[in-house]
Amino acid sequence: MTAGGPEDTSGLSAAAARDHIAIETERVARRWQQLPLGRALSASPIVAAFVQSLADEVAVARGWPARPVPDLGPAVLMDQLQVMLFDHAEAGLDPAPLAERMTTLRRDLP
Repeated sequence: MTAGGPEDTSGLSAAAARDHIAIETERVARRWQQLPLGRALSASPIVAAFVQSLADEVAVARGWPARPVPDLGPAVLMDQLQVMLFDHAEAGLDPAPLAERMTTLRRDLP
């Protein structure tokens, strides 16, 4: 991607950042599907906090009050992540920092 290596997201164009986000989203979802239930349950707070942070950013960008993302369990977390990633893009937020955050999320999964 950039001179810093395949995981270096600094300086990405918006289009390249969106591509990186799509790749990382697939990786995160694939990893999530492979986790045994016990490990998914223990990792759920990490993903839920990430989803909530996206929801909070979107609320601020749109001038909406912040609301908690409902805890619907680990089976639904990837769907919630997808929805919030879509909302993040639709709100016109910069995708470059999110690209790096998605890489960090993937690395934080067991």
